[in-house]
Amino acid sequence: MSDTVNVSGSLRTRLTLTLIGGAAVLTVLVFVVIRGYVAQIAQQGQDSILAASVSSILDAAILREGAVEVDFPYASLSMLSTDADDRVFYAIYQDDGLLSGYDILPEPTAVSGAATVHRTVDLDGTAIRMATAARTLIGADTRTIVSVSIAQTQEALAVTLNRISRNVVIFGAGFFLLTVVLSFWATSTTIRPLRRLANSITRRGPDDLSPVAGPVPNEMAPLVASLNRLMGRLDTSLKQSEDFIAEAAHRVRTPLATVRSHAEATLQRVDRDENRMALRAMIRAIDESSRAAGQLLDHAMITFRADHLEREQVDLLEMVRELVIRMTPVAQMKDINLHVTGVDSVVATGDAILLQNALRNLIDNALKYSPPESEIAIQVMAHPKPRIEIRDQGPGFPPDEIDDLTTRFSRGDNARGIIGSGLGLTIAQDVAEAHGGTLTLSNLPGGGACATFSL
Repeated sequence: MSDTVNVSGSLRTRLTLTLIGGAAVLTVLVFVVIRGYVAQIAQQGQDSILAASVSSILDAAILREGAVEVDFPYASLSMLSTDADDRVFYAIYQDDGLLSGYDILPEPTAVSGAATVHRTVDLDGTAIRMATAARTLIGADTRTIVSVSIAQTQEALAVTLNRISRNVVIFGAGFFLLTVVLSFWATSTTIRPLRRLANSITRRGPDDLSPVAGPVPNEMAPLVASLNRLMGRLDTSLKQSEDFIAEAAHRVRTPLATVRSHAEATLQRVDRDENRMALRAMIRAIDESSRAAGQLLDHAMITFRADHLEREQVDLLEMVRELVIRMTPVAQMKDINLHVTGVDSVVATGDAILLQNALRNLIDNALKYSPPESEIAIQVMAHPKPRIEIRDQGPGFPPDEIDDLTTRFSRGDNARGIIGSGLGLTIAQDVAEAHGGTLTLSNLPGGGACATFSL
């Protein structure tokens, strides 16, 4: 099965970039808002000082014998001094005529008694801030309006705003960097339940199809529910497959055994040589079909059970002795002696059904290739690890094919005329690998084959 996954970007990267992009927009927005608010506050401060200066001059204006006199207060202009030495302009009007000051300033627009009017005007290419207020002076028989305008350049204000802007930029950069760090932390925290789920599924053994029971976020609930339903269907399918294999093995072997028994009975009653030869060929074909069908079903059963072994404590020596007892009638037909040696008990942990199947195939393989009146030595050992060695006195494995004999349906050149399907050694090797062991095939120096099954 291929492990290739169609990947389309990274969810963590997308979430991180989204958070960082949002933080960048928020940082710019904060900079614009703070700078605008600070500029407004600074402008209000300058306007307040200009208004105070205008008010102090108006307070000094009096009407004497029909003429307006202004005792110009020193503080009215000194309060406008700044570190940047901003230039200050003033203009005093009586009605519509300039009484004193700079005529380059725009004419006043303030209404007597109204609030001070502030505006920004351009003076020789320089933006200045101007405050204007008016007051009505009443004499014995005279009524006149005095207007005062005070203007000031904004170099100091610009310097202040630039300094504040730099501080805001530093604050914004720090805020952005902190947000980036928090974005990585937030994405890691958000993705962690998904990774925890993936690790939980990865750590499971192939036989663990139980549903995911741990708590998950609401957003992952549909995914986990679908995964649980899938594992439930897989578990049901595997159980049905095992039941089918067991039932198929029974239903295939039983009719073949019945047909074989009838063929043997018929062989005893037939006298003609050609009929007897035909019946013997039939019996041989039945034996080959029975063996092939049985081993195919055994191999399928092993494939399913290897993924979820039913482990238990197994006495390998006792298992081998039971197999030898059951296979002794077959061995006696060829006058072959099955000899078992080993310590009193060799206990291993494994699937008893699979182990028995593997060992039966190895002993059966040795019986097929052993010559009559020979011996098969079966030795069960516990150290350094549990293993069973099966030695026969047959022709041995073909040296140039020994590495391929465990491949499915592979048979050596010396197998001609011997009933077999090429699955016995494959089954034994699959069972050994399912238990973390190996199957080693070798030829004995004095002749014969040795199959070592280790766990």
